[in-house]
Amino acid sequence: MNLRSVALFAGLALMFILTGQLQSWNLSLSILNTALLAAIMAMGVNMQWGFAGLFNTGIMGFVALGGLAVVLVSSEPVPDAWRAGGPGVLAALILGVSIISLSIIAYKKLPAGRKRTWAMIVILGGGFFLFRAAFDGPVALVESVNPATSGNLGGLGLPTLVAWPAGGLLAAVVAWAIAKTALGLRSDYLAIATLGIAEIIISVMKNEDWLARGVKNVISLPRPVPYEVDFQADPLFLTWADRLGFDPVIGSSIIVKLCYAGLFVAVLTLVIFLSERALNSPWGRMIRAIRDNEVSASAMGKNVTGRHLQIFVIGSAVVGVAGAMMTTMDGQLTPGTYNPLRYTFLVWVMVIVGGSGNNWGALLGGLLIGWLWLIVESLGPNIMMALTGQMIDGPLKDHLQDAAAHTRLLTLGVILLLVLRFSPKGLIPEK
Repeated sequence: MNLRSVALFAGLALMFILTGQLQSWNLSLSILNTALLAAIMAMGVNMQWGFAGLFNTGIMGFVALGGLAVVLVSSEPVPDAWRAGGPGVLAALILGVSIISLSIIAYKKLPAGRKRTWAMIVILGGGFFLFRAAFDGPVALVESVNPATSGNLGGLGLPTLVAWPAGGLLAAVVAWAIAKTALGLRSDYLAIATLGIAEIIISVMKNEDWLARGVKNVISLPRPVPYEVDFQADPLFLTWADRLGFDPVIGSSIIVKLCYAGLFVAVLTLVIFLSERALNSPWGRMIRAIRDNEVSASAMGKNVTGRHLQIFVIGSAVVGVAGAMMTTMDGQLTPGTYNPLRYTFLVWVMVIVGGSGNNWGALLGGLLIGWLWLIVESLGPNIMMALTGQMIDGPLKDHLQDAAAHTRLLTLGVILLLVLRFSPKGLIPEK
């Protein structure tokens, strides 16, 4: 990194320090942890777009898959649900995969023409009704088991930290399936396809209660760090807090957030290290050569589609890991909260502002926009109340105060326009 980059990161660190000093360290650490997760997501998007030029707008879906993996891996199984319909659900899913596999084999083996068309209609059409007949009954039995508290199969009950790489693995598997069909599309069509697939993923998570309770949400998920109440019940911690003059409630919350920050920084450091090694390797130089000129790279014997597949899967896996980490920090999975603005387009803004094609730029953009998004949400209403405090009561005053919640959108737009005007390649552009 050059002196300019160091200065930018130093200024960003100062923003977090001032947030802690002027507001509260609890808020500053909470924003920091969210910004660290956003930075990891930005790193994943930067791999796909900055390294390879792949326009993936389905980030939301891969974040959600990471969250789903936490439920499937770390939550406790529901024995009654498994006894009621678990084997039937698994058998139906195996049947569904078999039908899809058979259709793929038939498509590849049969020559193009009417015979192949009719074979695909029979396999997929008949397979759909066969799958629903095998699937619907066991699902209804599972969802009828204590729907107020469970109504799903639960997970494997494994340690929470295992769920983080599992989230990356699940996102990678789905990304591979998407890439096999969608990577041949032009960049704008690829963007539309990935956004649509992300919406399908969210829709499935909302409606399939047997999987993760749907819109009923899964709460009280295990965490990788102690709970605040554990510290508050510890005599040693209470003695330490009294000696230092800390409120035990606030102190315990700060310690928990510091524990999360340590874990997130460790994962982020690993991602940066591996990304830098990959970017500066012959493989990374080949990826960028393909990005700059696919025709020339293909003429030189490079497997363009294969390399695109690799980077799409790797970037999606990184996003999936971040999604799993976010769910464990929240302690709950809420499919209804996943939306394109927060988990797709905001991440893209991070990459654009920071500088695509540069790992340190993606990191800076993730931390900066993550801080800005949350701090303006906190300060926006207060600033608007101060500005309108002396105004005469009326429709204009009411409108301005009601619009305070959208202040962060305005601020984000202004920042994006300024960066695009004065530094179009980002704050830390590609070398």
